Amino acid sequence: MASSVQELNLLRPGHAACAGCGLAIGMKLVLEVMGPRTVAVIVPSCEGAIGGVYPNTSYGVPTFHSAFEIAAPTAAGIANGLKIQGRDDIQVLAFAGDGGTFDIGLQSLSGVAKNNDDILYVCLDNEAYMNTGIQVSSATPSYAWTNTTPEGNPRRKKNIMEIMAAHYNPYSATATIGYPRDLQQKITKAKGIRGTKFIHLLVPCPTGWRTPSDISPELSILAVETNVFPLYEVEEGRKYTINHEPRRLPVQAYLLKQGRFKHLGEEQIRQVQRDVDEEWEKLKHRASLQG
Repeated sequence: MASSVQELNLLRPGHAACAGCGLAIGMKLVLEVMGPRTVAVIVPSCEGAIGGVYPNTSYGVPTFHSAFEIAAPTAAGIANGLKIQGRDDIQVLAFAGDGGTFDIGLQSLSGVAKNNDDILYVCLDNEAYMNTGIQVSSATPSYAWTNTTPEGNPRRKKNIMEIMAAHYNPYSATATIGYPRDLQQKITKAKGIRGTKFIHLLVPCPTGWRTPSDISPELSILAVETNVFPLYEVEEGRKYTINHEPRRLPVQAYLLKQGRFKHLGEEQIRQVQRDVDEEWEKLKHRASLQG
C-alpha cells in the first residue's frame, strides 16, 4: 500500500497483545485501510483486552465495546444512527473472534446480513476461545488440541463462508496476515460496497496453537499453500472468485509446525488431507459456474 496508508498507525504501540499475535497484526492491517473516519466495535475477547485499560487505549479510532454476542447489531445500530444524521463519511467496522462469530454471535450476525445493514464485519479467527483459556469453538479444526479437547477436536470446522453466502450479502472474502496486500485490497473493495460485508481473517495464535512467536505469518502462508485456508471472494452469494492459486503443499507442512497437532497419527493426517482436497474441489466447482 502507499506510504500514506502505512503511516496511519491506528493500532498504536503499547497494546497488550502477546508476542507474535496474528490478531493484532490483522487488526493493524485492516485499520490502516479503513482510516480515521471509522467507528469500530469490539467485544469481550482478545481484541477487547489488547487495547488497554480505560482511560488509556491503543486504538486510534473511536471504539465501542459491546457484549460478546452482538458485535454485528451494535455496529448496525451505530451505522443507522450515522445514516439518520446524514454522516455518510464515516464507516462502521465490527471486530469479533471465531467464538463471537461462528458460535455465540451467529444469530445476530445472520439478522444483520438478512437486513443488509451497511457495516464491515471482520471475523478474527484464531480457531478457539483463546482469551478465556483455549477452549474449543466450532472454528477449531479437526483433531486440534484445546484445553477442552485434550485428545483432539472430533468435529470438522464450520464453513462460515458458505453460511454467509446463503444470506446473499453483497461481499464476503477470506484473508490472512501472511498475504497483507490481498487482505488490504479486499478491505479497500469492501469499503466501496454498501451493505453487509464479511471478512474471514485467519489470525494465528502462538499461545493456543503452541507455536513460536515469530512464525505467525509463515503459518498463515502455509495455511493457504496447503489449501487448508483458500483465498477467495463471494459476491451476492453467487459469484465465487479464487484469488490465489495454491502450491498444493501436503497438509503436514502446515499441521506439524503446530504443537496443537503434534499428537496426530498418519491416518488422521490422511483424513485431514482428504477433507482439504474435498473442500478445494467444491470451491473450484463453485468458481467455475460463473462461466
